[in-house]
Amino acid sequence: MSVRRLSSSSWGLLTALSLGIGFLGLANISQTPPVIAQEQQMRTLTVSGQGIVNIPTSMTQVQLGVEVQGKTADEVQQEAAKRTTAVVELLRSRNVEKLETTGIRLNPNYNYGNNQQELTGYSATNTVSFRIPTESVGSLLDDAVKAGATRIDGVSFVAADKAIEAAQQQALKQATQEAQRQADAVLDSLNLTKREIVNIQVNSTSTPPPQPLMRQQVALASVERADTPVIGGEQQVQASVTLQIRY
Repeated sequence: MSVRRLSSSSWGLLTALSLGIGFLGLANISQTPPVIAQEQQMRTLTVSGQGIVNIPTSMTQVQLGVEVQGKTADEVQQEAAKRTTAVVELLRSRNVEKLETTGIRLNPNYNYGNNQQELTGYSATNTVSFRIPTESVGSLLDDAVKAGATRIDGVSFVAADKAIEAAQQQALKQATQEAQRQADAVLDSLNLTKREIVNIQVNSTSTPPPQPLMRQQVALASVERADTPVIGGEQQVQASVTLQIRY
């Protein structure tokens, strides 16, 4: 068998090719994949802040109604409508806000005895709700009872809509500032530098429901102490904001 020898020029060419392939391999090994490099550049910290603002209530939400009982359905319905009309006219004359009907009911009344059911008459109930400045609610409830209202189903205290809106904006600012303070504290302790905010999420802005006045207090305020001012409390507005910060 004969062995073909390579010339010196051929050996040189092979050596050059081998070195070139080796350098390419080293270059590929040392080069960081683009995805990993991007992840290293996008190191982020996620923080959430809370904002709470307390505002005084200035409005009172009232739900009251007329309840009438009688022998016939037509009789009680007509009487309930008459009294309700008088109450609504009074409320409109006082320029109450958000006046609306919240319920109209007509129910039969039964007497149960000796395992028998006997129809004894009917009851009709009409209810309305409205808002009024708290300093005026005591005298208005007393006048509403005189006009024909027989039920005071609920009294609760709320802040004015504009005050709630302004408090929501303030709570959002507080929540954002709190989140930024948390991020600064964490990054400073680790000797890291905050670069930019890459994502902002408003988690919620909430206002708790109106604070109710107990039913026993309602009767006292509307009948026995109509001239005594009814004083509301405070309403709390909350907000939560989450920031994602690159460092």
